[in-house]
Amino acid sequence: MRRRTPEERYNYNVRKQQKTLEEFAAHEIEWADDLMTWYGLRKQDMPNDEYRACAFFKNREYIRKPGSLSLLYQTYLRYINELPSVTRENAFDILSFRYKMYAATLKTGGYDGRTDW
Repeated sequence: MRRRTPEERYNYNVRKQQKTLEEFAAHEIEWADDLMTWYGLRKQDMPNDEYRACAFFKNREYIRKPGSLSLLYQTYLRYINELPSVTRENAFDILSFRYKMYAATLKTGGYDGRTDW
């Protein structure tokens, strides 16, 4: 069995990381749809910051802004470790808080492209 060259190892690692980020983006697009649906069912207006984070995923803006998806993925990993487990009673609150965190992360990272927040 032959060894991989450094270039082949690098390409393999990059493909693995891209796959992880693509799965994360698909997962978050689905949750953004769910959050928007929940707000509609509750007949509440969605706050601007949560809506902006949902739109970021649904409109696939991360494609045009390199590094933003990696930053959000790091936020997600930190979020999973720090917040309590999700139950039926707190699922909406935790999901809305997660998208508020995403909006704050995008704003802090300079990926929101807006100044009127």
